[in-house]
Amino acid sequence: MRTFVYRIVLCLIAFISSAVMAQDYALVWADEFNADGRLDSASWNYERGFCRNNELQWYQPDNAYCHGGHLIIEARKEHRPNPAYRKNSRHWGARREYIECTSSSVTTAGKHEFQYGRFEVRARIPVGKGAWPAIWMLGTDMEWPSCGEIDVMEYYRIKAVPHILANVAWGTDRRYNAKWDSKAVPFSHFLEKNPDWASEFHVWRMDWDEKAIRLYLDNELINETLLSETINGSLGNHRNPFHQPHYLLLNLAVGGDNGGPDAPDAYPMRYEIDYVRVYQLINNVKDSLSVFYSY
Repeated sequence: MRTFVYRIVLCLIAFISSAVMAQDYALVWADEFNADGRLDSASWNYERGFCRNNELQWYQPDNAYCHGGHLIIEARKEHRPNPAYRKNSRHWGARREYIECTSSSVTTAGKHEFQYGRFEVRARIPVGKGAWPAIWMLGTDMEWPSCGEIDVMEYYRIKAVPHILANVAWGTDRRYNAKWDSKAVPFSHFLEKNPDWASEFHVWRMDWDEKAIRLYLDNELINETLLSETINGSLGNHRNPFHQPHYLLLNLAVGGDNGGPDAPDAYPMRYEIDYVRVYQLINNVKDSLSVFYSY
């Protein structure tokens, strides 16, 4: 009997040790986009108008819709008057007399915000001229960049060469001036492994905890940022913006500061998202110890 109990104790110790080393995740929120039509308004917001980076597109809700189990964000070539046009405005978007293309940007701000966890997005991205799709997150407190920015995925051209990027940004002592930890991988790196890469879906993942942010594409680590280095400057009160909740953004930009020139034959551009899933850690060690001590 004593031998039997001894073996049980050894097994429990081994189990507890493995639990300490392992990290288990539980799904806390997801959108599988299975209902055709508009996005669920309880989870998603729409950005509107000309928003940032001198981009070409006018954001509007009509360009984002669910169909066949996917969220589709579509950039379309259009030509119509800009309803916000102001000839002498200080805002670059208001000075544009016409809208030349439209797209969508959707966010979970104020509805689903998370601090730490594993984030997965399975998507197929457009890679035509001018395309600038993104999966990214912004912190809920302070203005950019002191709020913190995590670019799980960006695709655009750098000196006319397509790249996939994974970035983390935080604040400095100057307003609207960010400190970046950026990794840009030439698109050719992925095409060499799979010539059909652009026609397939891929999984972008972020693992974010108290110590680091790690960004992956199809399980390949693209960038790792240690949070010991991501301290805001004076405008961000020397706080770390990655110890606060962030919300998710999915958008398809066109042109602008990074997208590069578009081309008539690039439209319509389709950014297709299969799912968004958010997991957070469950530590089973405490439960395991209670079982152990009950013996």
